[in-house]
Amino acid sequence: MAMVFATGGHWEAMFVCLGLALVVDGVDGPLAREFKVAELLPRWSGDTLDLVVDFTTYVFVPAYAIAASGLLPVWFELAAGIIVVICGALYFADRDMKTDDNYFRGFPALWNLAAFYLYILQPPGWAGVTLILALAVLSFVPFKFVHPVRVRHLRLLNIALLIVWAALALVAVFAGLNPGPYVVWTLVLIAVYFCLVGLFRPAAQDL
Repeated sequence: MAMVFATGGHWEAMFVCLGLALVVDGVDGPLAREFKVAELLPRWSGDTLDLVVDFTTYVFVPAYAIAASGLLPVWFELAAGIIVVICGALYFADRDMKTDDNYFRGFPALWNLAAFYLYILQPPGWAGVTLILALAVLSFVPFKFVHPVRVRHLRLLNIALLIVWAALALVAVFAGLNPGPYVVWTLVLIAVYFCLVGLFRPAAQDL
């Protein structure tokens, strides 16, 4: 549905679908384990299905949304979509994408969020190009990004900020992706926090 809305230019509806996918991604694993789906349906791999769905909602649909946004220079639109898909695919294929203490190594292919910020910020073309290229490079740099739920360090603060972020993101979507400066810059500050909090990661066995 997200792709259908995207190809029709219904960006707010697309982001609602991508947001719902984020929620489902957070609960599908625990629910599958609780109801022993792997034992009931051994023929099908939940892990593989999860990767397919995640790649579609985190990478493929956002790649189209970024390329078709009209917020990038025309000469970079197709290139941006290709860069997002390739970097996202390589990241999903990385066997070492996570540390033992549940941090991500490199930018964790959250291209859905990159697209969201591109739409609410509507930066100059050069800034959009810089954002896409910077995140592409960070996909392969061993910089640590926090998982806001699974990482124990600062978990309560991370979850609280995640809830605030989700509420403000809903406000932004229902305001037509133009919610006003207070909402936008609060969303930006929360994003900056999540990008940098990995720098304060406690010493761990794997570096």
